[in-house]
Amino acid sequence: MKVARFHAPGDIRIEDAPEPEPGPGELKIRVRNCSTCGTDAKIFKFGHHHIRPPRVMGHEISGEVVGTGERVQVIAAIPCGTCQECVRGRRTVCPNQESMGYHYDGGFAEYMIIPAKVRAVDGVNAIPSGVGFAEASVAEPLACVLNGQSLAGVGAGDDVVVMGAGPIGCLHVRLARARGASRVFLVDVNAERLAMAAELVRPDAAIDADPVEHVLKLTGGRGADVVITAAASGAAQEQAVRMAARQGRISFFGGLPKDDPVIALDSNLVHYRELTIVGANGSSPAHNAEALRLVADGAVVVSDLITHRLPLPQVLDGIDLVSRGAAIKVTIEP
Repeated sequence: MKVARFHAPGDIRIEDAPEPEPGPGELKIRVRNCSTCGTDAKIFKFGHHHIRPPRVMGHEISGEVVGTGERVQVIAAIPCGTCQECVRGRRTVCPNQESMGYHYDGGFAEYMIIPAKVRAVDGVNAIPSGVGFAEASVAEPLACVLNGQSLAGVGAGDDVVVMGAGPIGCLHVRLARARGASRVFLVDVNAERLAMAAELVRPDAAIDADPVEHVLKLTGGRGADVVITAAASGAAQEQAVRMAARQGRISFFGGLPKDDPVIALDSNLVHYRELTIVGANGSSPAHNAEALRLVADGAVVVSDLITHRLPLPQVLDGIDLVSRGAAIKVTIEP
């Protein structure tokens, strides 16, 4: 079979590999879709400390179970299920977490093995009828978005700002509407990408410059109830604090580069406005199941966000599209 293997930063190869066979408790699936994301682009450029090459990449996975034909979506982040955090229901911050495409071979392959520990934490979800494989693969990033908005308490009547018009930002816009937000504003410094995203998700305003000023103007000086930084930008995080309304909630959804993780924070704004700042780290198996339900129910439409469908040999083209912001969602079809 064909696989896309990471060997070193800047070195992903399409290679031949023997078709894998499952061991006890494992599942073998025929991969139908594995979508790409900004994390894949970062791994291609910089590598990752959890990846010991060579490793088959890809963590937004859907396919068919070999032998039964069951259509399934697979979690990316694998909690251990037994530590104190997992026992307390905090599976997104499991200190023993592993990941598909990092610790285990991922979905940029024709066939792959799902480890027994994925099944042990209910990490294999049946795809509802009416949901295609490509749409099911987007349930994984949607699950992360669901975790972030749950932590930030996005709800009815909120004015929500989403900073970053990539695929995650688009999902945030769609989910905020599904959760009852009154207005959703989308911000991006890349005017071209912002226009492409806004054409699809139709925010109440699309802002490509001076976001604090624009948000304050749009809200009559009050600020936004929720600000989500769906971009790896320290500047966006600093702006988010300045544009938040009193008792506003701020989600630092996008992590910052490891060599530049420190921002300037006006602590008095947090203190006097009673702001809440939350992080968001991936998703749990339960988030994945809920994300699939949201897609199946039509509450969050994802099909039109898939702008490119590419065969496995073109995975590098897909990663390039993501890196340049020239696509919304790119899916690989092995």
